[in-house]
Amino acid sequence: MSKCHQSFLLAGLMFFAVGIVGAAELEIGISLVAPDSAVSPAGVTVMSPKQSVAALPHELVEPLFIGALTPFEAGRNDSNPVWAPAGKMLAFERSHGDKREIVISHADGKVIQTIYFQLSGSEKNSKGIQFFLPGLAEDPSYNSGVTWARDAKRLAFMSNGGEGNYDIYSQILGGVAQRLTDHKEKDGLADWSPTANQIAFVSGRSGKGDIYLLDTETRAVTQLTAGDKPYLYPRWSPDGKKIVMIYGSTENHDIYIIDDLKTPLKSTRALTSWKYDDLRPAWSPDGKKIAFYTNYNEQGEQKKWSLAVIASDGSDSITIENFESHIVATNVVPDIEQGPAWLADGGGLAYVKDDELEYNPIYIVDIAAKKSKQLMTNTKMNHDIATGPNGLIAFRAQQEQWDQMFIAKLPNK
Repeated sequence: MSKCHQSFLLAGLMFFAVGIVGAAELEIGISLVAPDSAVSPAGVTVMSPKQSVAALPHELVEPLFIGALTPFEAGRNDSNPVWAPAGKMLAFERSHGDKREIVISHADGKVIQTIYFQLSGSEKNSKGIQFFLPGLAEDPSYNSGVTWARDAKRLAFMSNGGEGNYDIYSQILGGVAQRLTDHKEKDGLADWSPTANQIAFVSGRSGKGDIYLLDTETRAVTQLTAGDKPYLYPRWSPDGKKIVMIYGSTENHDIYIIDDLKTPLKSTRALTSWKYDDLRPAWSPDGKKIAFYTNYNEQGEQKKWSLAVIASDGSDSITIENFESHIVATNVVPDIEQGPAWLADGGGLAYVKDDELEYNPIYIVDIAAKKSKQLMTNTKMNHDIATGPNGLIAFRAQQEQWDQMFIAKLPNK
């Protein structure tokens, strides 16, 4: 991971200010429908997935193709890919120094639009900022946290507009950004409902960090949680009826679910509750399971992470005694921004192995068999895996000390 990417990751985790996000997350950061034929990203050289296969002792998965999404350019870092519904487009973040923009492209690498939102001078002055010299004294704008609307024609993201406070914005493809929230406290970590014009997000307006529901048409905001510790990283269930999130602070977070959005305070329940740190839950495509990162391990090491899968309805009756049976992969590099990456059929997950000697390779784990196979990408320092339709995956890898976006296509089976 480049030093530049580390700084952005830390900034993203700390945007709610001290006390909202715990030290555990900080420590973690440091350690389009494509055609069925294998068409590689445009303008790049396809890498051979067969190099050094014979030298590796474990089972392998050879992608049909693997290549950089866009031509390499020194001085920038790409990260955090997010597929649009149906997989026709991909959004990812691109940083140049201290500024971060959002790039929207097709899977072949053709860029559709770049989003870099900057508040106007009057807006900055209304925030109490005294000086604004366009092109000379603009503060770098930080735009991140993309979430797509169900129609794939709009997306939402968080931005400080170059003035220091974070709000949530939406944008129609080809249009301009519109502010959805405008509060003195920071708003972010948004997730757009897969079935409605609603966005779940986190705000510091309660003083701790709670989950709120935003109606994108009326701009009405409803508070969903009220705890004495922060709730973070809300994610909608595939049917749009429930929300999973984490709750806790410092180095102990648990997985919680809101079962009924009409009575959120009464219907919130814990899926995990113990001394171990559980982070970044993600629903399976059918909504029946939830994958998450946990520092539960046999060695008892606080910074050693595993990938766990549990039933979303709580029927697993998980305890400390049987929790090990829910671990599907060990020695995992957590992806705090996007969470575990489910394969489209729900039968497996893609993850990054915490193996510096092998430059953090990508693996595919079969959930039922708990058996992992390495995906031969011949890339190094992999991270930020996003799985799409038709076996497509997007991920970040290091090239000449800079973070580059790559696309690979998995075999049909």
